[in-house]
Amino acid sequence: MTTPEPLTLDIREELRRGGEPLPHIMETVRQLAPGQALRLLATFEPLPLYAVLGRKGFGHQATHHNVEDWEVLFTPGTAVPEQPKGKKPHTTTVSTGDWPAPSAFLDNRGLEPPEPMVRILDSLEHLGHGEVLEAINEREPVFLYPELEARGAAIHTDKRDDGVHLLIRRGA
Repeated sequence: MTTPEPLTLDIREELRRGGEPLPHIMETVRQLAPGQALRLLATFEPLPLYAVLGRKGFGHQATHHNVEDWEVLFTPGTAVPEQPKGKKPHTTTVSTGDWPAPSAFLDNRGLEPPEPMVRILDSLEHLGHGEVLEAINEREPVFLYPELEARGAAIHTDKRDDGVHLLIRRGA
């Protein structure tokens, strides 16, 4: 028995129009043949989708071709096991008393997910070890926490009337 070729789904134009491709992605996943992979073309790395499809047993391999051209291959049966549920990442409760002043600032209010997370991760890559990024989001970035933890970053979250204020210190 041969493995079917990956099914390609290009959501770049939908994303550029400001559309929400998740329902289309999930419908496409339901239509996959047993053992068939999904090749997704997007304008950014779809980090939240990794966890969503990971829970369905899909692993992923991402390739960044240029600024707005990502290709992600979601392969069934290759998911990495998730960490135990019910445990918040330790990075959300750190003390910032000995941190330096932020060297970068992002106001992510008014942006739809996953754009705030994409902007934060991109900005973090441009910081040096130990530097701090300050960001304001409209909502708590629950999908961001595991990404920051995987990168060795520490985060302090403060919910205020004008949004969720984040201080993120880049790790090694």
